[in-house]
Amino acid sequence: MAAIETLEPEVKAVARYIRMSPRKVRRVLDQIRGRSYREALIMLEFMPYRACEPILKVLRSAVANAEHNNGYDPASLIVSQAYADQGPSLRRYRPRAQGRAYQIHRPTCHIVVAVAPEIDED
Repeated sequence: MAAIETLEPEVKAVARYIRMSPRKVRRVLDQIRGRSYREALIMLEFMPYRACEPILKVLRSAVANAEHNNGYDPASLIVSQAYADQGPSLRRYRPRAQGRAYQIHRPTCHIVVAVAPEIDED
């Protein structure tokens, strides 16, 4: 029989219906995925993108969940998963020439950030 590995459970936080394009959010999430909590915090503080604010809130929420519910030390956590899924689009209309209406889509997204304790392999 093969040895069964016990994986450390990761802790998630989700922000839903964020009024932002998921493509623009993914650009920031790609930068913090796999980094330590401290590195990710510093990066998000100084990046010039509007998507950093909701991502920072979700990251802090995930770490607070890990600390409170599982008793993990925030200094030892890494961002194990970070992704943005598409939410429902809000449909709005803009007036155009000759009485026509032009439909515009206001995208929303769901941001998921998961943190896990860093595994020391000796």
